[in-house]
Amino acid sequence: MNVLIVEDEDLAVRKLKKLVQEVDPSLEVTGVTASIEDTVDWLNNHPAPDLIFMDIELADGQSFEIFDQVEVTSTVIFTTSYDEYALQAFKVNSIDYLLKPIQKEDLLRSLKKFRDLSQRRSRPEEENAGGLNLNKLLQELQVRQTKEYRKRFLVRQGQRLVSVEVQEIAFFYTDERLSFFKTWSNQKYLVDYTLDELEEALDPSAFFRINRGVIVTHSAVEQIQPYFGNRLSLALKPAFEKEALVSREKVSDFKVWMGK
Repeated sequence: MNVLIVEDEDLAVRKLKKLVQEVDPSLEVTGVTASIEDTVDWLNNHPAPDLIFMDIELADGQSFEIFDQVEVTSTVIFTTSYDEYALQAFKVNSIDYLLKPIQKEDLLRSLKKFRDLSQRRSRPEEENAGGLNLNKLLQELQVRQTKEYRKRFLVRQGQRLVSVEVQEIAFFYTDERLSFFKTWSNQKYLVDYTLDELEEALDPSAFFRINRGVIVTHSAVEQIQPYFGNRLSLALKPAFEKEALVSREKVSDFKVWMGK
């Protein structure tokens, strides 16, 4: 299976080549381009590759311009450090969106999606399956970008009510079926929402639910250690009296979130 890499950083190219070979030796990188101009020229003068890994920010502009200059029939997986481009990425032939630094688990997931989509396209009765999935994903991305997230919480402090800005909160947790949060100044407050409700109300770029009972911010994670059962153990700040374990099914997403 032939692969084209569109990337203007030499180190990123070397890393992606190595990672691609590690996860699937059957993939052959047949071309590397570093600009919009080079990519358009390459696509005009070579057979279409099966798959393109395409960085969004190139030296001469955003790679979306390539699609205005040449017909791209290959499947595209975008790579970038900036997730605000997600909505536009999925408007073209993209099946996935990988945030740098690219993790092995995420690349494996993307390649699996590519193969699954290729198999569905080969069956006439499911010819449009990929498009339907992309439309659904596009709708989800649109909702995510327009959604308003909580900016503050009104909580009780003794006999009075105080407003606490979300930026002051380090993490949320449950204890005896009640929900609490701790601020950076190590103040503990009871909050009148379940963790499910909080997860929906908080900006996912700033908060991550590591398990059923804890939601953390990036800066609250002081240390990460491997833990048995393919989980991760976190040391939080301010100090957290319980274990803060990233559940096995959330480890891959947590690593991506921590790298943003």
